[in-house]
Amino acid sequence: MSTIIDGGGPAFPTLFIEPKYGSGYKGMTLRDYFAGQAMIGIAPKDPIGASTWIGYAAYEIADAMIKARNQEAAK
Repeated sequence: MSTIIDGGGPAFPTLFIEPKYGSGYKGMTLRDYFAGQAMIGIAPKDPIGASTWIGYAAYEIADAMIKARNQEAAK
C-alpha cells in the first residue's frame, strides 16, 4: 500500500497552456524545494562524507514543514 505525500503544490508555478495536453502548472513541488533547502543546512561540508541519510532527513524536514504550513493555514 502506498502513502500519498502532500507535495505542497508548485514552488515556482509557471502556467502552461498547450492545445494538445491542456493547461496546468509545471515546476518543482514545494516539498522538493523545502527538502533542497534543508539539505543545505544539514549536508556536511565534505561531500565525500555525504550519504543517502541526508536525502531522507531532508524530506522528513520538508514533510514537517508542509504539515506545519497546512495546520497554520487551517487556523
